[in-house]
Amino acid sequence: MSTQISTPVNRQSAEALSQSKGEASWLEASRAKGAELAETLEWPKPEKIRIDRWNLAAVGIYKAQTAIQSLQELPEAVRGLSGEAPAGFVVQRNSGAVYSQLSPELQAKGVIFTDLETAAREHSELVQKYLFKAVGQDENKLTALHSAIWNGGIFLYVPKNVDVELPLQGLLFSDDAEATFSPHLLIVADNNSRVTYVDNVATAYAAKAQPLAKQAIVEVFVNPGAHVRFATVNNMADNIVDLTIRRAIVENDGRIEWIIGDLHDGHTLSDTQSVLKGNGSTSDAKVISIGTNSQQMSLTTGAIHFGRSSESMMVTRAVMKDQATAIINGITKIEKGATKANGVQAEKVLMLSPKARGDANPILLIDEDDVKAGHAASVGQVNPEQVYYLMSRGITKQDAERLIIHGFLAPVVSEIPIDAVREQLQRLLERKLEG
Repeated sequence: MSTQISTPVNRQSAEALSQSKGEASWLEASRAKGAELAETLEWPKPEKIRIDRWNLAAVGIYKAQTAIQSLQELPEAVRGLSGEAPAGFVVQRNSGAVYSQLSPELQAKGVIFTDLETAAREHSELVQKYLFKAVGQDENKLTALHSAIWNGGIFLYVPKNVDVELPLQGLLFSDDAEATFSPHLLIVADNNSRVTYVDNVATAYAAKAQPLAKQAIVEVFVNPGAHVRFATVNNMADNIVDLTIRRAIVENDGRIEWIIGDLHDGHTLSDTQSVLKGNGSTSDAKVISIGTNSQQMSLTTGAIHFGRSSESMMVTRAVMKDQATAIINGITKIEKGATKANGVQAEKVLMLSPKARGDANPILLIDEDDVKAGHAASVGQVNPEQVYYLMSRGITKQDAERLIIHGFLAPVVSEIPIDAVREQLQRLLERKLEG
């Protein structure tokens, strides 16, 4: 496996990219700053996995995309992922957005749902206020490089007291491995608003494709009393290295729900964190993943409690096959002053092969006395007693094991808020489990 630690962009190329897009001066300066930071910072160093041995610098080149007028123009391989999206739908293909739709009713209420590049032009002050404020450009080489080359993306803004009843949907896909694929998602829910966002992240290659590092950052701002549900299914070919950072800033009495299906076929770095700044803020994170072949995965879920009476719940379920490796970290941090906080986490790994490896690492960091915190972790094989019981009811061993695995993953699968996406997730689970 090759080692690439150089930075594939510099200040001049970042500025040229921004100028070619006709971006505002503040955004051009942001990209240039990111490129300069990327030359000096190091890659993230997750526990027990050397991601610097991955093809991190294979970020491709920017390729402008042509807009489509109908979802029927999408490649057949991803057309079925569009489902029905009466409220709103945004599609990113490779390096740019190609389709955007929002219902007139939501437009009239002041909801903004479009690609991030368009939002940066048409709502510059609003985007500038929040962009790279939850995930800083200077955190590491990954965040810096992403801030220089991000493209397409999603921007969602929900005004005060607006309840978006139907889910808004996104489709982010790559069908050209030579093109950059680096979406940035920025979601802002104003006071007492409510919204659900769901996306599919996929590939549609006609044949075996060259290596590509997909970088994605998700920033969610949950203002006082707001409720955001974020659901995503990542399903890409094994030529892709998936590097995704998700972070939510949650204010007083706000709530964030993460529902994440990491079903990617290639190496994966997934880091999802909720920062519970406000009193009474809550976070509920559910993650599932299936590792196959020689896949390496670093899956981290975290919650940082600052607010009093804040609560976090984290559930991660992973199934490991073949020679796959998964390092699963759950991190609950309760800061001094976060009295009455409550943090609970559970990480469970199911091993289907003697050569597979799964590490579950629950971590509690407590700096306050008057709190509650708990964790549970397990790594094991399919319970033979459960298999025997099902077989005694006339079920074959293979079907019994399949039922147990689906039951193991059910707490997350059942939470997907759109039937078509949930059904697609079920199909992906079957495909990965059966090989």
